[in-house]
Amino acid sequence: MARRERVMRMSVEQPLWRALTGYRVLTMLYAVGLFATAYEEFTRPWLAVAYFAVLAVWTLATLPRVANAARCTKGFLAADLTIALTGILLTPVADAHERVQSGGPTLPSIWTAGAVLAFAIKGGWRWAALASGLVAVANLIERGSPARDTVHNVILVCIASIAIGYVVEVARASERTLARALEIEAATRERERLARDIHDSVLQVLAMVQRRGAVIGGEAAELGRMAGEQEVALRTLVSGGLVPVSRVSEDAAEGALVRAVEEGPDAEEPAGGPVDLRALLAPYARAGVSLAEPGAPVPLTPAAAREVAAAVGAALDNVRRHAGEGARAWILVEDEPDEVIVTVRDDGPGIPEGRLAQAEGEGRLGVALSIRGRLRDLGGSAELISVPGQGTEVELKVPKDVTDARGKAERR
Repeated sequence: MARRERVMRMSVEQPLWRALTGYRVLTMLYAVGLFATAYEEFTRPWLAVAYFAVLAVWTLATLPRVANAARCTKGFLAADLTIALTGILLTPVADAHERVQSGGPTLPSIWTAGAVLAFAIKGGWRWAALASGLVAVANLIERGSPARDTVHNVILVCIASIAIGYVVEVARASERTLARALEIEAATRERERLARDIHDSVLQVLAMVQRRGAVIGGEAAELGRMAGEQEVALRTLVSGGLVPVSRVSEDAAEGALVRAVEEGPDAEEPAGGPVDLRALLAPYARAGVSLAEPGAPVPLTPAAAREVAAAVGAALDNVRRHAGEGARAWILVEDEPDEVIVTVRDDGPGIPEGRLAQAEGEGRLGVALSIRGRLRDLGGSAELISVPGQGTEVELKVPKDVTDARGKAERR
């Protein structure tokens, strides 16, 4: 059976890194523009020109560094913050004293916030608090006294960066939780698929060996007993299953990574297109089983048709096993505009109330997995109606467009 591995990567950080990249370029141009408009007021304009040359080269050369957290290393963050702090401390040397005391902008101006935000996105609120604290100290040294506007700007940068860092940490935790949930769901679906296949083959053979061995007696009885023990052990393994440890991407900044093995129309659709469901159900028509079908083809995707046919086979196995060899069964195929309905009805004794729940509790998952599980995976449904003494009816519904049905189910 064809398989395809689907990789889902979830990250809320990537938009933040892209926004930070644009912010750094724009604020660098803004700082240069502020200097150009007040060039004549600087006491040492050559020092400011040298600083802005370094700032422009650094900003443009390090754009790839702020593309994601993997490239934004600790060394880069330290160097980036050093350039911002250096520009703040050089401001009273390059600018006029009156402008500094009156609350004029520092050389890097609001470009400094970009360096602090990089800390927040990379390391969370604690890193943001460290970087904003260093910027606060540098601003107080540059001004010489804790003036109102300086304190206001420092507090604003601190609160904004810490808040963004906290949001990033919460988002990372949410991504890991969602990745784990998606992987558990994928593992559960795979386990149910294996359980259906095992139930349709191995478990039924073991059960038959157990029954026939008990009837024959002798060494066959011992063989039947061993087969019964293995059937119980296998049912326990199938009903319990194993869920793999959640895997995350090597680059944690790129978000949680989920790998799911897909089996279905998207993964195994052959070039031939839809198949006629009637052709797959025809072999079930035999003595004691009547098949009523439309006169025209009933097209379904190959995977959907196989699953529906397997569910019908499981329903007929239940008839043969529980209703007896003499029970009759009828298969009715209805081709509706949006869905295909297949009904399997028998004239057996019916199912006692509560028997299905008891069977699931004992690990006998024929109805739960071989029938309902198959239809659920296709976006359809399976309804079982049984009245003691009046037989059992299983109604299978599957949408014709299985791909759309799965997409709607995932969006819900």
